[in-house]
Amino acid sequence: MDRLVNTVRPYAWGSTTAIPELLGLAPTGEPQAEMWMGAHPGAPSLTERGPLNELIAADPAGELGEPALEKFGPRLPFLLKILAAGAPLSLQVHPDLSQAQAGYAAEEAAGIPVDAPHRTYKDANHKPEMICALTPFDGLCGFRDPVEAADLLAGLGVDSLKPYVDLLHAHPEEAALREVLTALLTADPDEMAHTVAEAAAAAERLGGAYAPYAGLAHHFPGDPGVIAAMLLNRVLLQPGEALYLGAGVPHAYLDGLGVEIMANSDNVLRCGLTPKHIDVPELLRIVRFEPGDPAVLRPEASGSGEEVYETPIDEFRLSRFVRAEGGAPTDLTASTPQILLAVAGRPKAGEVVLAPGESVFVPAGEPIELSGAGTVFRATVVA
Repeated sequence: MDRLVNTVRPYAWGSTTAIPELLGLAPTGEPQAEMWMGAHPGAPSLTERGPLNELIAADPAGELGEPALEKFGPRLPFLLKILAAGAPLSLQVHPDLSQAQAGYAAEEAAGIPVDAPHRTYKDANHKPEMICALTPFDGLCGFRDPVEAADLLAGLGVDSLKPYVDLLHAHPEEAALREVLTALLTADPDEMAHTVAEAAAAAERLGGAYAPYAGLAHHFPGDPGVIAAMLLNRVLLQPGEALYLGAGVPHAYLDGLGVEIMANSDNVLRCGLTPKHIDVPELLRIVRFEPGDPAVLRPEASGSGEEVYETPIDEFRLSRFVRAEGGAPTDLTASTPQILLAVAGRPKAGEVVLAPGESVFVPAGEPIELSGAGTVFRATVVA
């Protein structure tokens, strides 16, 4: 078992206080957006034996176990994070596995450098992900009913939005959503900036359900993503609740602290709320224009005090233990690799005491017991 030393990424949207508060540290005044736990080459966790990605490369069978190695290859297939949003992230979607493989191969064949600003596919993997709230967490996820979106837009009273309102009343619903998003992203930038400014002023005046979109316009003035965001469901998670985000589902995180887990990939296609490159044709190919209420996940008991967040993929499995003082130790020995992350109390992983925000990597087959009081997230794979 290895205690992890993890990198905190200072992205501009990060909260200046949430991660320091969890770790019991004084804020630096700089944004602290994500703390990465895993073997991603961009910021691998460090151990006393060396960087985690190098440990796995040197002995994949010993660190990952034969079941995970056979199923996923010689790499840790998930990345665990603490995410602290103090400002909105970009409105985005992720490709499925076949789309990622094809897109990556095409950009490689075209000779586009992997770090080029206009490069879309950084690797050949998909990126399903899940966010579990540690504090009240505000986000956008999936398309709302088009008629509801039309009513929200109409309520702003902005003349230049009327064509979009009319389109949203068309059928079938998927085609209506596709046409509106296409129109937003391909509109004349100056005209769209004027529309967004008018919509933002109206949202500021109306408040209530419109307040989040006034906030988005404050961060991203003139961005068509402000209007696109109104096509999506707003989701307010309470601590312990989670959202699973599969391929093609548009989403954005707005505010809050959470534990995030994802397949080990960097593939992001942006729809708006960003100064970065937007590949509109590829985006429209990837997005799933399916309206519906987002399914808020709550953990399900599976025995021994473990509460599992069920998802349809195998690259990660996230569960939670909420332990009281005096509880019997729980045997977590498994044939797959694990990361254990404490978020409250001072539980013990083996003989290692974990303060909030501290984590350990447990190689496959390594005997491990969880004891003491506190809340611990367990990340592993299904193999």
